[in-house]
Amino acid sequence: MAAAAEQGLAVTKPWGEVEHYDFVVEHRAHFVRVQVKSTGFKDRGGYSCSVRGSQGAYVGDPFDFVVVYVVPEDVWFIIPEEIVRGRRSVALYPHLKKSKYRRYLGAWELLRASV
Repeated sequence: MAAAAEQGLAVTKPWGEVEHYDFVVEHRAHFVRVQVKSTGFKDRGGYSCSVRGSQGAYVGDPFDFVVVYVVPEDVWFIIPEEIVRGRRSVALYPHLKKSKYRRYLGAWELLRASV
């Protein structure tokens, strides 16, 4: 939440723990729901991160973006929900220029553009 606020985004945390998202970002009176994940699990030169809930893959319309913090690299990936829909995990390679999720590295502007 602090990282999003540092990007100039208005951040709101929902009351309780019943939603499938962790916070809401507001920009120009529009809102997007954000699920936050983090990883430090190094796997084959990248980092593996679970993008599922405790009951398995998210279903329905649970959030708009998953924001993943790669702890050892101190970097963020801002990934649209439709990209991770139905997946159990994603493999993130912050230093590999042709990696599948590279365009989402530090892509905070996606949160602004979507609202």
